[in-house]
Amino acid sequence: MRCPRLTAEPAKTAEKILLCVLCVLCGCLLSAQPLGPVIVVETAKGTFEFETYANDAPKTVAHVVELVKSGFYDGQRVHRALPGFVVQWGDPRSRDESLEADWGRGANASSGKPVGASEISKKRLNTRGAVALAHPGNPALADSQIYVTLADRPDLNGRYTVFGRITSGEEVLPRLERGDLIRKMSVKE
Repeated sequence: MRCPRLTAEPAKTAEKILLCVLCVLCGCLLSAQPLGPVIVVETAKGTFEFETYANDAPKTVAHVVELVKSGFYDGQRVHRALPGFVVQWGDPRSRDESLEADWGRGANASSGKPVGASEISKKRLNTRGAVALAHPGNPALADSQIYVTLADRPDLNGRYTVFGRITSGEEVLPRLERGDLIRKMSVKE
């Protein structure tokens, strides 16, 4: 008895079916990975959200979530907004407009409680929409200043802990300017 020979058409169909099955299985496995908390940022120019990478940067995510839950970021202002580069906030002095010249600079430009560990990853890069913590020269001293990249920034890779990515409201970020109000930040768990 001879085995039937597959022609090119049924072989391609079988290949497509196998590919679809693998995609479904891989998608299920990927979606089974737990995501970290989602942070909601309400600004004067709209709202955006970012998911966090709790598995890749657990200390950083826990630190930022604690600051968000304590209301640390509420009422602050964007202190850095460079088109095509980043939007940054997290200096508590930005609530006082008379201190604008010092926003984002110096020892008092943070919560005063650094993360204490560098969680830089080759897996999490500074691509458009990446969310990371700025620091004063030592990644372990990163604290409360959050930045979001507005474009791919490979020059920042390996220098800062990327702990999340924008998941909604991406169109809000390029509209933000220095001095714009961060009305409220909250955590969706």
